[in-house]
Amino acid sequence: MTTARRDPARAILAQLPTGTDPAAVRMRIEALERLLERSLVIPGINLPIGLDALIGLVPVLGEILTTAMGAYLIWEARNLGLSRWKLARMGLNVLFDTALGAVPLVGDAADVVFRSNTRNLRLLRRHIDRHHPKARVIEA
Repeated sequence: MTTARRDPARAILAQLPTGTDPAAVRMRIEALERLLERSLVIPGINLPIGLDALIGLVPVLGEILTTAMGAYLIWEARNLGLSRWKLARMGLNVLFDTALGAVPLVGDAADVVFRSNTRNLRLLRRHIDRHHPKARVIEA
């Protein structure tokens, strides 16, 4: 039996690059954003949700974990040389998402609608495409 069959998470992690070059960082943050915001689809209404919305259902610990994962994206962005202004925007996105998620029930629904990690990924992609052109990915 292959490793992928025994532990699919380990197989996914083995495919992620570990370097600090912009292309490796881009792959890691795109994978994290996909996991946090679009890893599952609600059948019938085809609404993508991720671990951010699911973990957010756990009252305090869920918000701490999702905030930490959002902070990781900001840390990667800082390492790539994003301006302080863009880092502040990314931080405000995560802070707003955390504040919304702190409100019981309403915050859980807002986690599905307000996707701070997707917004932060968009900011980071723009920076990578502009300042690190070799890491650019042509999407079809």
